[in-house]
Amino acid sequence: MRFQVPQFIEVEDKIFGPLTLKQFIYLAGGAGLSFMIYKFLGSLLFASLPVILVMAVSAALAFYKVNNKSFVNVVEAAFKYYKGAKLYIWKKEESIRPQNTQNPLSDIKNYASVMVPKISDSKLKDLTWSLDIKESMYSNKNQR
Repeated sequence: MRFQVPQFIEVEDKIFGPLTLKQFIYLAGGAGLSFMIYKFLGSLLFASLPVILVMAVSAALAFYKVNNKSFVNVVEAAFKYYKGAKLYIWKKEESIRPQNTQNPLSDIKNYASVMVPKISDSKLKDLTWSLDIKESMYSNKNQR
């Protein structure tokens, strides 16, 4: 049996002429809100500024894209970023090293000698002996 696989699944369907359903809702909502602002404030001069802002935001929500992402996704991500908790990992701290040290190489040698663990001969022999025993045990099992 042959089935047809949809080819353009990332493209939204155009429902209202050249507009998708989301675009139509954003534009209709912006027009409705602009009409309500116009009715409540009347035809005063200062009423035109909120109407222009509402229509600009609704047009941006409907058509504007940032890096191939819709403006709604960008606004949502910005809101979550500013509202969410932030984790700061790096904090600058002052150096504890005294400033009167004349020879910085001596500091490095002292630091290296502190950091490198010393193994005595007996512990080293015990360690090599245990490794040899474990290797011989595994090699005997593999030979069987």
